[in-house]
Amino acid sequence: MSNQKYYPEGFLSQSKENAEFLAAIPSVERAMKEGRILEANAVLCDQDLSVTVDLGCMKGVLPKEEVALTNPGEGVKDIAVITRVGKPVCFKIMSIERDLYGQPVAVLSRKEAQKACMSEFLSKLTAGDVIDAKVTHLEHFGAFVDIGCGIVSLLSIDCISVSRITHPQDRFRVGDTIKAVIKSVDPQTGRIYVTHKELLGTWEENAAHFAVGQTVAGIVRSVEDYGIFVELTPNLAGLAEYKEGISVGQTAAVYIKNMVKERMKIKLVLIDSCPNISPNEKLEYYLPEQAHIDYWRYSPEHCEKMIESFFDAS
Repeated sequence: MSNQKYYPEGFLSQSKENAEFLAAIPSVERAMKEGRILEANAVLCDQDLSVTVDLGCMKGVLPKEEVALTNPGEGVKDIAVITRVGKPVCFKIMSIERDLYGQPVAVLSRKEAQKACMSEFLSKLTAGDVIDAKVTHLEHFGAFVDIGCGIVSLLSIDCISVSRITHPQDRFRVGDTIKAVIKSVDPQTGRIYVTHKELLGTWEENAAHFAVGQTVAGIVRSVEDYGIFVELTPNLAGLAEYKEGISVGQTAAVYIKNMVKERMKIKLVLIDSCPNISPNEKLEYYLPEQAHIDYWRYSPEHCEKMIESFFDAS
């Protein structure tokens, strides 16, 4: 068995190694022998809910029962099968058969790929580990992210950023590749939960990009009777005085009047606003050298308010 790396679905299909394994029948046979996890596009779902996968050099078939890893006693839901079509799917090659015309057909298992990912990668992660993830679905309460071979974890909305948002779509789009931190692992179910805000920098790291006297662009995140909160970065927001005609989601030009580190306060003057024209700016990450965090403090030292995260690996 080679050293297999486990990624969210869609990562491997872009690699040279993946393409080489799918280039010819002998290399496909080698991948089967080595137990390799590969990726290719699902192109069809039959009436029996088997999925046809285009391997390039041959056809692959993914039976319904092999589409996803499920809990004991649970079957694979039809929607889980149908929604694979048109997307890259990961798989292990279980066998190579011949169809009625004598053509080779690879029998595939996504479930076995997920089993390997869970036992060799995800089960060894601890709270505080930093991993790659891919956004698969958005709900008002959070984002679902693929943390390896199509295995999904929940990133709740309060863990997305320090700057509050009304919906995860304010920050992400389906298909986005992001970084995430293992928040916790449920010992009963084995479910993994992730967080994100700890990778977007502390108050001081974000505030260092700005200075009093500058006029900068931000996004209106909240309109209250006492003022308007404008996000300067995903982990930094300031407060401007209330002004009529301003709504959440608008882009605002704001003048930075004052910055008070001890209170994590930024006083803004709202100059102008318009519809948001850049809703999906690339996130800036502040990544630890060892891809692991034990403790994270957003607040500056001696600040009146403490925002912090503890990652207990026990």
